[in-house]
Amino acid sequence: MPYVEVRGGNIRVKWWGGEYHLDAEGKATRRKKYESASGPEPGAPFEDETEAYNYGLDREHEVRHGTHIPRASAKTLMRDYCWLWLDAQDLRDTSISRYRSRLRARIVPYWGDRAVGDITTWEYEAWKKGLQAAVDRNEMSRNYFDQLTGLFGILMTDAVVKYKLRSESPVIRQRRRGRFSKQKREIKRPMQMEVLHALASNAYHVWGFTGWTYIWTLAFTGMRPPGEMWALRREFTSPNWPASDPDAERRESALERYGPSVMPAIRVQYQSQYEGGTRSQVGPKYDSHRTLVVPRFLHEMHSALLASHDSPWVFPALGGNQMSTQWGKTYWPYIRGGSPERSTRSDHIRQVIHPVPEMVGKRIYLLRHGHREWLEEDGHPRIAMETRMGHEVAGVEGLYSNLTPAMERRIADTLQERWEDFWRRGVWWSPPFPITLPVE
Repeated sequence: MPYVEVRGGNIRVKWWGGEYHLDAEGKATRRKKYESASGPEPGAPFEDETEAYNYGLDREHEVRHGTHIPRASAKTLMRDYCWLWLDAQDLRDTSISRYRSRLRARIVPYWGDRAVGDITTWEYEAWKKGLQAAVDRNEMSRNYFDQLTGLFGILMTDAVVKYKLRSESPVIRQRRRGRFSKQKREIKRPMQMEVLHALASNAYHVWGFTGWTYIWTLAFTGMRPPGEMWALRREFTSPNWPASDPDAERRESALERYGPSVMPAIRVQYQSQYEGGTRSQVGPKYDSHRTLVVPRFLHEMHSALLASHDSPWVFPALGGNQMSTQWGKTYWPYIRGGSPERSTRSDHIRQVIHPVPEMVGKRIYLLRHGHREWLEEDGHPRIAMETRMGHEVAGVEGLYSNLTPAMERRIADTLQERWEDFWRRGVWWSPPFPITLPVE
């Protein structure tokens, strides 16, 4: 039972917190550890002894029912909790780096001096409102806002469920409460072959035949850029796969269904990531290893590309090494935004590269989005579309559905038809092939 102490004008209640003191060897003794409080809230003292006694009874009720949060645990500061939480996560290096960046930039500076158990819903809503104001002023992207609030929600949920640092989360998700604010979404246009041709042409002048093939491969396979594209090796590309697959069991199974003379296909086996500062090949996102059938024109294009270089990577950087983060600085800006005539280090005059207005300022990831739009326009089954994009279909539909060879063959046929229809509409420029990589 709790007991109340009155000292001068102060009233304090003590109760057993469900724990015992430890001896020198770290073993529990029979001496109970008591907790105390001078008021129901910090800075709000008890009005009388009855209120204090009832408060103690409530705490002991929590102890008996396993819902009690020790006061010492609840007082853990956010600056300590955030980094302890991050150290406990079993995630890929890239995810850990993103979480660390968000914690360091926004969460720890704002919440670091607050105790985990003291954060209220009002405080969280005020913080969220400040982030929203930054989005409205274009000082923060909507995507970054969602990442920050999502990470904070995970921190608070784990504090309740896993680490027992508080009894409930201050993050309360309600639908359509308060003033309606329509989210700004990225403006997307239907992916047009004319736009892709302009991008591929620019990529050729920046990156050679590798660039030309890169754009068409991304648009006609929907692979995830940049990781899956940069990690694509020649043994997993249609001219060689599946006969060149290093896994004997997978090779034997795939040969019954795929091959250059049967149904050309690419195997998405890896994505490129940095782990511990070292470039590594890891499984694709969500472990979405998959086989992508390709139209005949793309198979022929890959055959020419592989014949033009001896790099293990299908899309090597200029010079033959694996592509790295330089893509966003020295490749993509010129492919989408163009470049004036200029001299290169080898005294070669690079001709004018015209910008592609529909893609200026846009992400190359939109080509993956466009591939999904094509699949929908051509009326392919949902299981075929989601499997190709590297997604899982949840529920009974995903359990009973299966991607069949007939579905794959129809995907390859419709993509080939789209390609041929484009070239029938007019005289379009195309590069000679095969061609060797530029030296610069």
